[in-house]
Amino acid sequence: MNASPTTDTVRALPAEYLERLMRIAREVSFPQGTRLFKEGGRADRFWIIRSGTVTLDLHVPGRRAVVLETLTHNQLVGWSWLFTPHLWHLGGVATSPVRAYEFDAAAVRTMCQKDPALGAPVALWVGSVVTHRLQTMRNRLLDLYGPYGSGDSSL
Repeated sequence: MNASPTTDTVRALPAEYLERLMRIAREVSFPQGTRLFKEGGRADRFWIIRSGTVTLDLHVPGRRAVVLETLTHNQLVGWSWLFTPHLWHLGGVATSPVRAYEFDAAAVRTMCQKDPALGAPVALWVGSVVTHRLQTMRNRLLDLYGPYGSGDSSL
């Protein structure tokens, strides 16, 4: 369930813009089992994974949360910070010890608004992540709940 490097990793963001974002990043770490965010919570930050794994999950009433995707090195964790109302659409849990770069969402949104030359590539990057995650979620949910599964043998 890992993403292709062209859609879901920092390599999809041109280096000059990534460098600008990295100037405001801070290094963080999370022990295994830490919930980074919960569905419906305020999306006020996001991360790029340096090492470890984070699973994205979806609350299903009356059942355990469904794991939709596992993210790893160089992948973006969180996209809800970019779109109003800035609430998490999924949950995220560190499934191993995680080291990551953390970004203050409001600061990044301000940078992007002040400089459209930065804002456009960041929006396209995050948009490509959203597209990938929605397709992955669709396939995963069809596998779990559809009568014949998604038919996608790559999952």
